[in-house]
Order: sequence, then C-alpha cells, then structure tokens
Amino acid sequence: MPAVMPADGVPPVTLVEPTRLRVDGVVREVAVPPLVAPVRHGSLADIPFDNAGAAPFEAVMSRKRRPEPGRSTKQPKSAKGAKAPKGSKHDWQDVTAVEFADDVRAVAKGLIAEGLQPGDRVAIMARTSYEWTLFDFAAWAAGLVTVPIYPTASAFQARWILQDAGVVGCVVEDAAQAQLISQELPQLHGLGHLWTFDTGAVDHLRAVGEHLPDEAVSDRRARLTPDSVATLSYTSGTTGRPKGCVLTHGNFFAEIDNAVQLLHPVFRTVSKEPASILLFLPLSHVFGRMVAIGCLRARVRLGHAPSISTDDLIADLAGFRPTFLLAIPYVLEKIYNTGRATAERMGRASSFDRAARIARRYGQAVEEAECGTGPGPSPALRAARALYDPLVYRRIRTALGGRVKQIICGGSPLGRRLASFYTGAGIEIFEGYGLTETTAAATVTPPLKPRMGTVGWPLPGTAVRIGDDGEVLLRGGQVFRGYWDRDRGEAVPAQPPEAESGAGGDWFATGDLGSLDDDGYLSITGRKKDILITSAGKSVAPAPLEDWLRAHPLISQCIVLGDNRPYITALITLERDGLDHWRQMKKKQEVPLAELIEGDELRGALQRAIDEANRLVSRAESIRRFLVLPTDFTEANGRLTPSLKLRRAAITADFATEIEELYAR
Repeated sequence: MPAVMPADGVPPVTLVEPTRLRVDGVVREVAVPPLVAPVRHGSLADIPFDNAGAAPFEAVMSRKRRPEPGRSTKQPKSAKGAKAPKGSKHDWQDVTAVEFADDVRAVAKGLIAEGLQPGDRVAIMARTSYEWTLFDFAAWAAGLVTVPIYPTASAFQARWILQDAGVVGCVVEDAAQAQLISQELPQLHGLGHLWTFDTGAVDHLRAVGEHLPDEAVSDRRARLTPDSVATLSYTSGTTGRPKGCVLTHGNFFAEIDNAVQLLHPVFRTVSKEPASILLFLPLSHVFGRMVAIGCLRARVRLGHAPSISTDDLIADLAGFRPTFLLAIPYVLEKIYNTGRATAERMGRASSFDRAARIARRYGQAVEEAECGTGPGPSPALRAARALYDPLVYRRIRTALGGRVKQIICGGSPLGRRLASFYTGAGIEIFEGYGLTETTAAATVTPPLKPRMGTVGWPLPGTAVRIGDDGEVLLRGGQVFRGYWDRDRGEAVPAQPPEAESGAGGDWFATGDLGSLDDDGYLSITGRKKDILITSAGKSVAPAPLEDWLRAHPLISQCIVLGDNRPYITALITLERDGLDHWRQMKKKQEVPLAELIEGDELRGALQRAIDEANRLVSRAESIRRFLVLPTDFTEANGRLTPSLKLRRAAITADFATEIEELYAR
C-alpha cells in the first residue's frame, strides 16, 4: 500500500493497487480490498448523535437564511453605483453538531407521536434542502424507512412509488406538491399522513412529539443494525416502471466509509480552509444523497442549494464558497460553454480557445507525471498557464465560488477534453461510476493516479468483472439487497448473471458494457440494451457519440439511431442558451427558429460537430444524417428520466415520422 504525497503539504493518501485477474492475456477482473472494517453495530441514525458527542459545537451544516419579513431582497450598491456581487457569507447560518442532533431528535419524536411504527415507509418529495436531510435522519432515528421521490415527478410517477412502497406518510415541499399528492389520495389507501415543509411540517412534528421522552427515540435507534433497511430508492425507469432498490444501513456505511478514507483530500480539512460542500444535485438521487450522508459522517460542512438556475446557483456558490462540489458532466459543460460564450461576446474567443488548449495540455501533463509516464508540465507550459490563470482559469473557479479544489463527477462519462481542461484550470476531478443498486459509486478515480477517459478503479471493498458479453459485473458491501417486492413486502434478490468461467452467482449484472485496461481502470462504453445492430450486422454503442455531441454548446440532447437500419442517424435538440448566444453573434435574433433549423449556417455548425464526433468511431458507426428538432427532450414531456437519461422508446415513438424521413432521403 504505497503512500503518495500530494502537493501543498496534504497528508499522504494510501492507495491500494488493485489485484487483477487475466483471461487469455486480457484483464477480466479487478478488486481492491476495503480500507476500513465493516460496521457491525448501529445505523445511519446514530451519525448525528455521535457527532454531537464527539464535536458538539463544530459546524456540520449551514442553512440559507430566510429573508426577514419586510426586509428588502435588493442587492446593495457598490461605491461606484454598480450592483455588488450576489451572494454573501452572511446569507448562511451555521448549524452545529448538537443543534442538528436536537433537530433530528425533535422531528423523530413527532413521527413517533404521529403513530408511525418501526419499518414503516415514509416518502420525501422536495428539492435539495436542510429539511430534506433533517427528515431523512429523523425518520431513521424513529426506525422508519425513507422513500425519495423526485420533486419533478408527475402524479402518476409519484402514485406508483407511493403504492409500490406501501408508504404510510409523505412530506412534500410546497402547496403544489401537496395538491398533486392529495388528488391521488383516493387510490393511496395506506397513506395516512401528508406534511408540507413550506407550511410548517417541521414545527408541527416538533410540537406533537414534545411530550415524549428522549428515550422514545433512543429505543427506536437501538433496534436498528447495519442489516436494517434504510431506504427504498427507485431507479429512473428508462426501460419501464421504476424499481425500488432495497438499500441497508450497512450498504451506505460500506460506501461512504471507504469513499471518505480514499478521498482524504476531499473529505478532510487539509488546509486553513475547512472542507465544505454546497450540494445542488437532487437528494432524491442516490448520488447526491450518498455524498450528503458521507459529509455528515466525516463532519464536512454541508450546504443545500434548492435552485439550479444559473443566477441562483452562482449566488449560492459565491456566498457559501465550498471547497469541493458534486456535479454531473452537464453542469461542467455548461460552465465551460458559458465561459467561452462570455469571451466571444467580449471579442476574446480566440484567447479563450488558446487558454483552453493550454489547460488541456497542462492537465494531460499532470496526469502523465502522476502516473509515472511523463515528466510533467514543462517550464514553458507552466509559464503559459500562469499567463492565462487570471484571464480565464480564475474566472472559472470564481463561478464555482472561488475556493473549489476538487469536483466529484458522475452520472455519465465526462471525457478527456473537459477533465483535462478543469485539471489545467486548477480543479482536481474525481470521476466515478455506479448505480442506484450499488448505493452510488462502485468505481472512482484514485487520488493522484488519474486516467482521464476512464471511471477509475474499484472503490475499496469492491470488485469489478467483465462478463463474456462485455457486461460490467460488480460485487461489494455497497451492492443492494435486491428489488422491493410489493406483495411480499421485502427484497427479492436481483437475477444473477448467467454462469460463466470464473464468475459465481454473487455478482450483480449492471446492464452496462465496459472494459478494463492493463492497470485495472474501468471504461464504460454503453448500455447493453441500447446497442444498435445495423441491417449489415454492425454493433454500435450510441453512448460515446451522444455524450460527445451533448458537450457542444449548441446541442441540448441527442439520440443516435440505426437499429436494423442501413446506417446510423441522429435526432438533435438545441440548447437554449447556446442558441441565443449563436443568434446574437450571427445577428439572427429575429430569424424564426424553423428558418434557422433549415438554414445552411446553423446546419453547417452542427455538421462540424457531427464530423468531430464521427472521428471517435469507424465509418460504419458514424452518423450519416441528422435531423434538428424544434422541441427539446425534457422530463416534463416524458422524454427524459428525472436523472436526465433518455427514454429511448418514448422518443422513437414520438418522432417515428421524423425518423422515417431520415431513412427515406
């Protein structure tokens, strides 16, 4: 277990090299032993109370202050009359470990007083907020099982989850969500409680449970073990109805304890700036929720940002000033594209592009040095980077709050282009891969040994195997118990992969396709069910082309087509902000969208993006024709899941006529 010493005096990071199993000279399996012993007693419900005992006055969270009644929300003017930057540290109020534990206990007593019994399921439907995390831990402290629902879910989607999970209580954020659930009550016979955060749910629960002794919560907590069910977390439902993944308290401990230990520079205070994160991804997704729980476990100051609109998020980042972030590639693409568009409006596009090329070269040189395959950035490259740091890179870091040193990225592949750019701009990227069924991450970039374009090594305590058909198989303490069976009221184990050489029946078959390189780094190439087979018999994975094109500033979404067809085509939707910027630069603000879509200039820009993407694949796999749609794929119109994955069947059905046109030309 070599100890690698990072720069800037950060304590050494212990890296455990993965063991590798080769079959016919090809790495087929890698495994990394756990860095920590598994938790044998207790549950996640103990975390707030353990923190209160160990460091009662340490800030574990910060809450956004609500404007006082009658107080103006206008931004102050600077001395020169210009508006001061939005966001201020005074907008945030620290919550100590003992204060959070008191809040958890009070709400848990309220849930007990409302008559909820150990093992009952309670749902949370709200945007990312302090109240979300509070209710999650309070429910666990009362011995309950939490069921997240996306705040953007339709009435049908919410009803399906509430019915399937047998939920007896549900808390929502606002009146609109309360109305949405209320209209489904005639079909939700077991739902006896509906609370609303915005109308005082927390205060109500505090009041109704005030008469109970603290021991009422202590007794409930004492019954929980690592094997107890913590949550039913539902999949996004790309190919059908969402399935409830049964995750235990032990699954979360296996995940977060190894992640915190491995990613030491992220989760531990290693400088004068205490570690902190502003979480803006939905807590209804296991990725964001796992990181929130991990931060509380490690006592990293946690803030919540409910709005991801550009202006709101930039203001919250400026006020909170986190040291690391959790993001999906879309967010990092948006920041990069916004920076480039701003430079273009200022007449500095060529300067930004030069800075981006230098950052990518610098990031790649850093990667080579850390992996022992190169000498690192040359003096000339260091000088060039230093020149552009105040002009470009510092602006990128400022947009993220000014203090971000690391970003944990997941959800879909980030790619070498963006990963090397952010590394060159002074932000370390940790890319990971996982599923709801694996309590989020199953692999992650090892500290100081990145390999851009991959999703890293197995998380300590995890093994990865590539099946005979290329499917990624996983094994580890964070792998779920099984899918929820509504009739039996318990987990049903997932169907194991078919027996194959060297693989037993305890592997979880992910449905993803991937490969392992000689050093054990995993690359994801697509979804098994998404593979297209042309009429000529060529197998094509659409994900690399789609991911590349979605990174283009003009493109919002892309779906690659060609199953049982003579060649590959694509449907493309336009990114609103990118299109507005393009209109402005081309002086086409008044040109109707339909005319732009049919015009040679916009199509030419998109064709160049297609040509660039086609360089990733062989000619047989390349996109021959494409069609620009006048409408986007969104969750609201049923073409994206809440986690922004394509609903391929819905899209191909909705645009069947347009697809036929692509092949009729």
